[in-house]
Amino acid sequence: MSNIYHEITPLTDNDCFMVFTRIKDRFDFPLHYHEEYELNFIEGGQGARRIVGDNIETISHLELVLVGSNIPHGWFMHECVSSEIHETTIQFHRDLFDDKFLKRNQLSFIRTMLERSARGISFPVETIQSIKPRLLALQQKSGFDSVMDLMSLLHELSLSRHVQILTSSSFVNENTAYNSRRIEKAFEFMKANYEKDISLEDMSKIVNMTEVGFSRFMRKRTGKTFIDSLNGIRLGHASRLLIDTTLTISEVSFRCGFNNLSYFNRIFKKKHKCTPKEFRENYSGTRTFV
Repeated sequence: MSNIYHEITPLTDNDCFMVFTRIKDRFDFPLHYHEEYELNFIEGGQGARRIVGDNIETISHLELVLVGSNIPHGWFMHECVSSEIHETTIQFHRDLFDDKFLKRNQLSFIRTMLERSARGISFPVETIQSIKPRLLALQQKSGFDSVMDLMSLLHELSLSRHVQILTSSSFVNENTAYNSRRIEKAFEFMKANYEKDISLEDMSKIVNMTEVGFSRFMRKRTGKTFIDSLNGIRLGHASRLLIDTTLTISEVSFRCGFNNLSYFNRIFKKKHKCTPKEFRENYSGTRTFV
């Protein structure tokens, strides 16, 4: 992430969290990352482009995203023409909630949400409308009450349904638990050998199952086919190479196990709604200050 701005936030060791509220007419902060968790609420920014990890999307009128530690993120004008954008950002320390504290049963939903925020979480409009008054009121609070209100707010968000996880797991090297040693063994093998030619026959031997049996088992446990799962891992690595290196599109394709460039371009566009070239341009076009 050497070409992405490392933000040193104004949050001090003596603060639990900070709230920043502003009204502006443009998005002009560069693509960046930081240690702290960030909850970002935007109203009136429809048409702007949001980048979180390898996810690039155009936002609507209401936006609420929780970003975990050290994941690249930013919002940019794109097609936004609004002259009055309301933005409220809450930043809090990674260690605000002690690991032992988070392992308590009553904190399980918050713990899961914070773990998932490593890939970025976008909340649905219904949730945003529900918590908006409390989120905006947080800036008026101080002391102990403000910390309790933040915890209550995070708890309500952790109960939200239909959230969107933004970044692919392989982009952030996240290990997902499937409660199946065979599935986990399969993913371990794919993650370690994604650049090689891996067949269904290879995978079935790794987990000691028939090809048909493994295919059914994979879809039942993950909701995806073997090929979709393997391509997801490869695309995550491809996204990282497009951002962090100057390799050609063809070189990225072959390094990530895609031996057919047109196929790589096609499935990349299906996932990211843009070509690998456009994806790289979207990133490179956000690296400079305005």
